Amino acid sequence: MKDLLKKYEEKQPEIVFEWKDKESEAEGWVVINSLRGGAAGGGTRMRKGLDKREVESLAKTMEVKFTVSGPPIGGAKSGINFDPANPRKKEVLERWYKAVMPLLKSYYGTGGDLNIDEIHEVIPITESYGLWHPQEGVISGHYQARENERIHQIGQLRYGVSKVLEDLDYTPDIKRKYKVADMITGYGVSESIRHYYNIWGGEIAGKKAIIQGWGNVAAAAGYYLAQQGVKIVGIIDRVGGLIKPEGFTEQEIKTLFNDRVNNTLVADNLIPFAEASEQIWNVGAEIFVPAASSRLVQQAEVDKMITAGLEVIACGANVPFADKEIFFGSIMEHTDNHVAVIPDFIANCGMARVFAYLMQRNVEMSDDAIFSDASNIIHNALQAVYNTSNKRTNLSSTAFEIALKQLV
Repeated sequence: MKDLLKKYEEKQPEIVFEWKDKESEAEGWVVINSLRGGAAGGGTRMRKGLDKREVESLAKTMEVKFTVSGPPIGGAKSGINFDPANPRKKEVLERWYKAVMPLLKSYYGTGGDLNIDEIHEVIPITESYGLWHPQEGVISGHYQARENERIHQIGQLRYGVSKVLEDLDYTPDIKRKYKVADMITGYGVSESIRHYYNIWGGEIAGKKAIIQGWGNVAAAAGYYLAQQGVKIVGIIDRVGGLIKPEGFTEQEIKTLFNDRVNNTLVADNLIPFAEASEQIWNVGAEIFVPAASSRLVQQAEVDKMITAGLEVIACGANVPFADKEIFFGSIMEHTDNHVAVIPDFIANCGMARVFAYLMQRNVEMSDDAIFSDASNIIHNALQAVYNTSNKRTNLSSTAFEIALKQLV
């Protein structure tokens, strides 16, 4: 696996597009790792301090993810180095998408990512420049669809991604009009944990979980886990944390989900971040969901959780461990050797899978059909790992080997 990984990591990306904003300090990159299958896909993220290397690593991550989610295309990523809290954010995004529009028309499909909202930012801005949908480049480059087919596929994408959830199995509140794009990635993370226990053995109900983050992915994962009888015992977000050793009730988690402001945790009894970070890793939980941001999880934190009974980690964030390597550094390897680590390209592939599902011809567009499809894809990926090795450790290294044999 390591030899395959080294070859894959060292291969130069096929296309790197670099941009300097003439009206602000913003800079950005589109990295297309390859045009496998004639196209590439990957979301747009924005954060202060982002650099080209981060975008390159995420593009490679996306290519691995497509081996699970489909379609069989290359990986890409867009990254903008700019403070998303800056009031000029919308203007910067408008200039960015205008600059990358030729790629989006021809062979690159994008979507939302860290600090960029698919529904409220990506779609309206790209539409204003004449793009039918942010995934249009994949339809043009990979599917090479005729005009009538392209219109049909784009129609499914436009409807499905923005579809308001109506099925109470999938939404915490019908009145708030949560959409597929708001919930699907976190749902997939929770399903990866359910499938892990179903395949390797064990009962998910009654397990305790720690959630890192409380944005769309983390909060949705927490909500769906609570639905399955998991006790959320700790939540740590950038604004602070909550700890309850006996676990929050399902209703309490639903309330915390609905009460978020700007995708952050809101609660009267919030513990300051430094204090929460000291306490939370020792609380005792079988499940850990790192879903805040990339490269945050330290080995000392993992070791404390292992000592306190950790069994499985489902990576909601891309590359959640604080390693310098693109994929598989010493912290991830150490963790993979001690507990079950469901890698990001399986656990958080929900949104990528929704795009792939909606690009097929004449698919069912119900909430249950869209969510069940993502769940089945994640189950199949984990079953393939189990069929290769049924150990409760080294899941990630096995999953990488399966994926990389398709790419190297």
